[in-house]
Amino acid sequence: MLIVALSALRARWATFVASSVALALGVGLIAAMGLGLASTLDAPERAPQRFAASPVVVMGQDTLSVDVRRGPGTARVTHRLAHPHPVDPDLLGELRGLGPLVRRGGPDAVGVDAPAAAVRAVVGDRAQVLTGDERRRADPGQERDAQALISVNSLLGTAGGVSAFVSVFVVASTFAFAVALRRREFGLLRTAGATPGQIRRLLLTEALVIGTIASAAGCALGAWGAPRLARLLVAGEIAPPWFTIREDVNWPFHAAFWTGLAVALTGVWAASRRAGRIGPAEALREADVDSGTMPLGRLLAGIALAGAGIGLLVWGLATDPADLLKRKTYTTRPMVLITAAALLAPLLVRRTVRLLPLPGATGMLVRENTAASLRRTAAVAAPVLVTVALAGSLLGSARSVTASKAAEAREQTSAQLIVTGDDLKQADVPGATLSASASTAVHVREEGTALIRSEARAVADPAAFADLARLPVVSGDLRDLDDGSIVVNEEWERHTVGERVGVWLGDGRPVTLRIAAVLATGTGSNGAYVTAANAPAAPVDRIDVRIGAGAGPRVAARLSAATGGTVRPVAEWVADTHPRTGPQTRLGLLVVLGIALVYTAIALAGTLLMATAARTGELNSLRLAGATRAQVLRVVAGEALLAVAVGGVLGAAVTAVNLAGLGAALASLSAPVTIAVPWGTAGLALGACAVIAPVAALLSCPRVHR
Repeated sequence: MLIVALSALRARWATFVASSVALALGVGLIAAMGLGLASTLDAPERAPQRFAASPVVVMGQDTLSVDVRRGPGTARVTHRLAHPHPVDPDLLGELRGLGPLVRRGGPDAVGVDAPAAAVRAVVGDRAQVLTGDERRRADPGQERDAQALISVNSLLGTAGGVSAFVSVFVVASTFAFAVALRRREFGLLRTAGATPGQIRRLLLTEALVIGTIASAAGCALGAWGAPRLARLLVAGEIAPPWFTIREDVNWPFHAAFWTGLAVALTGVWAASRRAGRIGPAEALREADVDSGTMPLGRLLAGIALAGAGIGLLVWGLATDPADLLKRKTYTTRPMVLITAAALLAPLLVRRTVRLLPLPGATGMLVRENTAASLRRTAAVAAPVLVTVALAGSLLGSARSVTASKAAEAREQTSAQLIVTGDDLKQADVPGATLSASASTAVHVREEGTALIRSEARAVADPAAFADLARLPVVSGDLRDLDDGSIVVNEEWERHTVGERVGVWLGDGRPVTLRIAAVLATGTGSNGAYVTAANAPAAPVDRIDVRIGAGAGPRVAARLSAATGGTVRPVAEWVADTHPRTGPQTRLGLLVVLGIALVYTAIALAGTLLMATAARTGELNSLRLAGATRAQVLRVVAGEALLAVAVGGVLGAAVTAVNLAGLGAALASLSAPVTIAVPWGTAGLALGACAVIAPVAALLSCPRVHR
């Protein structure tokens, strides 16, 4: 069987080029992403920097630890405080008696040149004592680097998942089409005495050989590309400057190789079962493709996935619409509907083609050929569908969420000016109403099983805050906010006005506050609100300003001088701070779309090279019927373009469903519904497909004669 498979591969090497390249690329991407993930999960230990010369560091408490229920027992959960404690002045005086102190930037930590045991004896539980590598916790970039590694981990995980998804999709599609083109070959083998089982084993052996070679090549490609990927992440300021790929891990190569092999075998398995059912009479057929109907298994799988995609969307809207706005959700959920549409493509092709009428006799021939050649059209349309749907759904969702956040920010204040800065001075400006606030956080234990951190703002003047704020209040009154109360949103477990809720403030103090008002959830930006008395360590970083009717034109200049901050109109402040997609999200989406576009190019070129090269008899018949060679070439190119258009229409339909679900989620959260369709990006992706498809079809068009 192996000898027969190798002979078939040598004879039909062009048929397997697209599958091999796609598989090798997918394995390479998975290996590179795996190496990157391994490097984030076990990052190299870095030497302390801020207090490198001090053997002991005393640092104020910067974490909150709370016991929660986990199963039959309890577990301790730790959150980082929004406002770490400074080292107590009295403690500093005691530490000076042990040895020289080193103060480097900020009151949160101090280096002590003294034995660790003696320092611990003096400090007790009033602060943290750090020695050895733990001294890194006092470095200013420690938290930033940790967050960056989490972002890199998320980016690589998403890109790796998309790589696996698209590679399975492309390999399965090209293998299935290759098997369809070989029906007469398998019919001849059956005539020569081959059993259905031998036909299946032949195809699986071919897939095993291709999978082994392509996976090995992919692992080599991943080893070459991983360091370059790391440099790209560092250059894009996604990863910390010191981030590199570890060289002592092997599991990403094992995972990539065996995944590639599994993809190859899985991709050909269904096709091999269909090939095994081919009878000897197929050797006498003139038509190589499009015989029979859509396999029942594919039909049922497509219907099931379509139902699952719609069902998950409806379930999300009914139970947790805020989850639909999260990047992880809107990146992965469209793949279910994309797969469903691709599986059902043979059923949708003919109906979609009828929606795209073409004028003239050549147009009619192109339309009828495209509608009749369901397998070929579906095989060409499927990768286009993937690219257009991913571009529209992913970028559209990201832009829609950020646009909604921007619109929400504009609606939530009646101020005309916003003053921002790191530590603003509060001031009175004649003719203007000012509402100063500071960024903070509160922590709440919900259901006894989780410690939830909620971003919050601490307002200096509750009356001015209530006057200027236009928050989406669903119950209660912002004017009731005082030092003993809190404003929460509907996501909180307890959100009944007048109810008392126990929270930990940004500096870790436990307090019990009365709920003064409840806000709609919105896009997630509607956090909690407390007074400045409940966040004394939080510096003012924003002042909302409403200018009175009699105020002079130089209010902005007086504000800047009095507060020491940057004064901007609300529209300019929103444009600078809200509507931009974060660099991690932007780079991640570009990586995902780049992967999809490369795979689409491979699939289009491979499918059309196979399909067009096998149409010699059909195209010669056109010549015998009186068509010129130029007309034949126009028909071939037109069919390729029409198949791309079909994929674009199906991709647009999937995008419409996904963005409609997102719009419904925004509406249910009382957030502005601002759907941003990425026409430019989706158009560029479709345009690239429209160039690749006819070029590949024309290059593979056989020489036809009368």
